[in-house]
Amino acid sequence: QVQLVESGGDLVQPGGSLKLSCTASGGAFRINSMAWYRQPPGKQRDLVATITSDNRTDYADSVKGRFTISRDHGKRMVYLQMTSLQPEDTAVYYCHADISFGDFGPGGNYWGQGTQVTVSS
Repeated sequence: QVQLVESGGDLVQPGGSLKLSCTASGGAFRINSMAWYRQPPGKQRDLVATITSDNRTDYADSVKGRFTISRDHGKRMVYLQMTSLQPEDTAVYYCHADISFGDFGPGGNYWGQGTQVTVSS
């Protein structure tokens, strides 16, 4: 059993900052890569940032230089620090994890339920 829970979404003015958190829980598993996705109103869910098991990162062009993804392996958490937020960043932000169960199963991909980020004046 795996559960991902996001937190930190809020209403913020343009130019502001937010830090999102995601915690993985629910049993014995190992996390490989983790990622943040977002889905603006009326649009598809798109990849924002990824982080591997050895902390290598990648970002969508739209957030490079503004967002930073990081993780705490011991706490099974991933974070997204967002700065210089703009109205175009308004979306539901989703946490994703690629999980392995070792000898107990093949693992898979898991999603959180999302947290709302609204950037508006």
